[in-house]
Amino acid sequence: MDNGQEQTSGLKEAVARLLLHVNAQKANFKPQEITNLLWAMAKLVDSGQEQTPVLNETAAALLPHMNAQKANFNPQEIANLLWAMAKLLDSGQEQTPVLNETAAALLPHMNAQKDQFIPQHIANLLWAMAKLGEFVELNVVTSTFKSLVYRISENPQLSQQVILMSLWGVMVCCARLSLVSNANKNNVLEKHMDDLFTRLENTSPNNEEEQSIIAMAASWLGRASPVVPHYQTTISKPQSDFRDQLQSRIPSLKIEEEKNLNSLPPVDLLLPDHNMVIEVQGPSHYVGGDFKTRNGSTLLKIALLQKSGFEVIEIPINMLWNRDSMKRCIDQIKARVGIPPQRHGSLSLKRRWADEAYVTPDKGRQPSDPGYLTAEEHSGEQPGKPTKRKKTNSQ
Repeated sequence: MDNGQEQTSGLKEAVARLLLHVNAQKANFKPQEITNLLWAMAKLVDSGQEQTPVLNETAAALLPHMNAQKANFNPQEIANLLWAMAKLLDSGQEQTPVLNETAAALLPHMNAQKDQFIPQHIANLLWAMAKLGEFVELNVVTSTFKSLVYRISENPQLSQQVILMSLWGVMVCCARLSLVSNANKNNVLEKHMDDLFTRLENTSPNNEEEQSIIAMAASWLGRASPVVPHYQTTISKPQSDFRDQLQSRIPSLKIEEEKNLNSLPPVDLLLPDHNMVIEVQGPSHYVGGDFKTRNGSTLLKIALLQKSGFEVIEIPINMLWNRDSMKRCIDQIKARVGIPPQRHGSLSLKRRWADEAYVTPDKGRQPSDPGYLTAEEHSGEQPGKPTKRKKTNSQ
């Protein structure tokens, strides 16, 4: 399927039958076999195979056996496992305690074998840890990146795919650091980002996602972008309904929709008179769709908008399923736009059923109730105003 095999009904049926046998024999698989199975499931999903309950159950059933044999996985297997877990979670695999435990158990073994990873393994690891976003603790991400990324930057012979995956991963790590007000910013990582970007300046991106990575890196580094991405735009019903309600409540408010800002991916709603962006976040913005744990793509977009001088408000769509909670969101935005912007950043609008709605900055985001409307505060002031999913292969 990764090379274009058509998804026929016969192929889908064969996959479904094989998954049942995998589940039945899960206790008999060796580390390499577990790795191959999870990698193959992730590749199927990445190639368009529907993520069925049977597939999700089979992946979940393999995790305890992977955990039991964690000390026996070699570097390639660790890299492919983390890539597969990130891909499955990004595609809707449920985030469970067993999955959390398994991912946490692999990380020490990854660090113990870091000198044995080849560039493709490192790129897979950087991409996977970045894609998992807030699922992995920030201090773990930064220490891992610092121990691995220099080996990518110093290697003169890297494929374009390895450079792109690594560049995106480093950007997300820098984004996470920028979104935490008390974090030590890491100029070393930005230097690696600059080096990787320079190696791509004379290349030809193969698709929209690769164009986007290069344009975002240029925006972050304050350099001219060698490409101008052409983004696909879609307006979801929750976004459209919220826009209509917001306009109805504040008729004088100027609202622009799906606006491209500084070659970045389009924003849901822009309030140009207030230098404010509103992002209506569906489950694809969160690891496992949990409406709590933001993924790397979401964090990177927020950080880039902040660096461009915009205030960002995130609204998980589960806040819009109830008319009363939608009204609270609009009331808080209404109060906010009545105040001249004094700083650019990302605000937290939090809902409490027992209390009056209020606005408060988060200090370095903690996991919160799914009912919360969450984001970070960015302390630095910036002047002025200013997707087909990428198939990321592992080897």
